[in-house]
Amino acid sequence: MNVLAVNCGSSSIKFGLFAAPASGEHGDGMSRLAGGGIERLGTGRAQLHFETVRGVPLDTTGVVPDQAEGVRRIAEWMSATRLSVQAVGHRVVHGGPRFRTPTLLDDTVIAAIHELEALAPLHNGPSLAGIRACRAAFGGDPPMVAVFDTAFHASLPERAWRYALPRELADRHAIRRYGFHGISYRAVLERYCAFTGRPTSRATIVALHLGSGCSAAAIENGRSIDTSMGLTPLEGLVMGTRSGDIDPSIVGHLSRAESAPVAEVERWLTGRSGLLGLSARSNDLRDLLAHESDDAGAAIAIEVFCYRIRKYIGAYLAALGGAQAVVFTGAIGERSAEARARICQGLECFGLILDPRANADAAGGERRISASGARLEAFVIPTDEEIEIARDTVRALRR
Repeated sequence: MNVLAVNCGSSSIKFGLFAAPASGEHGDGMSRLAGGGIERLGTGRAQLHFETVRGVPLDTTGVVPDQAEGVRRIAEWMSATRLSVQAVGHRVVHGGPRFRTPTLLDDTVIAAIHELEALAPLHNGPSLAGIRACRAAFGGDPPMVAVFDTAFHASLPERAWRYALPRELADRHAIRRYGFHGISYRAVLERYCAFTGRPTSRATIVALHLGSGCSAAAIENGRSIDTSMGLTPLEGLVMGTRSGDIDPSIVGHLSRAESAPVAEVERWLTGRSGLLGLSARSNDLRDLLAHESDDAGAAIAIEVFCYRIRKYIGAYLAALGGAQAVVFTGAIGERSAEARARICQGLECFGLILDPRANADAAGGERRISASGARLEAFVIPTDEEIEIARDTVRALRR
């Protein structure tokens, strides 16, 4: 069975096609047939990269306005390459209180995901667009499964997931910390354990998923016990266009001061803030680093970004009572040695000391970047959400 994993983010699409073994319930033994993605959706200069395991990669740029067009391009390329699809798994960011396991998609489930769109406006909408585009491209034949980012954080203790709101109000509206990037954290945890030879049940780490969206997670003995994103993916770290943590009264203050409805202020916080808002230049850390020396806005955006992450690392080390490692993943976490170095500055008191040469190594793959003998280790572990989505799709269908 060939399983297509579709991962629609707020500004990108990643995909992988995997061959699943004929038997077994756990989705193990997957082999990759093809994969790739599209970055910078909607910018007028989208970057497309498609490749099969044995073929010549296709690298091009073009206009890809949204996730629906991106999925159509991927399906068109797969058809031209004669790659068949028997099942499709979709990353869905917000599962709310209902969806804690991979779930077979039907009209009722799609409607429920749509209802949760208000809690993840940058993500559930794109996921739904990808689902509809796959239905249009592949028809009704391949079964489709939704794999939820929030599921990994279902283990949060109440002290971490409950907000200090009136209990009856919070419970009536299911207001709690849900957490996101769970598929990525599960993939990274698995690879970290394989790389270090440590059983999952004894792995205690601070994990950082840093990309267009950014979050931190405290993982104790293989289970999430705290995470920076909350009811929605807006809370926590500074991100590309999202503010992260702010004083809640800012929403009302801006609404009154600008005579703007609350919904409009929320759009400012999700689409005009973060690195873009701080710099007034770009939401892309690469662009900001390139102009840091001659642009004060770019410089302060980078400083705030790294400082906020460093604060969360310290907080989660306290919550965990110490950890074995800090693990970087995501596009920024994997590719930006400069960001990693700045984030770790000042963490020597916790025993975290980077090896500059190892940190600067751009070879890719799993690697330790902390100095030999460091009490708190640091690793770069590339995430592979697509294979996790494919495995969960197989498990759901075989159950």
